[in-house]
Amino acid sequence: MRHRNKNKILDRKKAPREMMLRNLASSIIIYEKVKTTDAKAKTVRSLVEKMITISKKGDLTARRTLIKNLLQKKAIEKTLELGKKYKDRDGGYTRITKLGTRQGDGANIVQIELV
Repeated sequence: MRHRNKNKILDRKKAPREMMLRNLASSIIIYEKVKTTDAKAKTVRSLVEKMITISKKGDLTARRTLIKNLLQKKAIEKTLELGKKYKDRDGGYTRITKLGTRQGDGANIVQIELV
């Protein structure tokens, strides 16, 4: 039973799911908007927001935490820049816009972007 378990499983085991979410978070940070399914977007939103909040500190500990969580150097540098951009904003860095359904399997497709 999954009583009080808040994380989504996304039909994957733990390691592949975490790696997929880290890759998706890196892509969102680098490209600033990505089309994906509704469930993945809602799950990765919290990870992206946490990374931007950590980067707002801009110190060595924040950089090391970003290196631990994000996979690409480009994403780490961009996150530190975004931390300066969102310095006065208290959360709510992402927006999810519904686009419709996917042709093949009918999954809900959304666009997640940085505000």
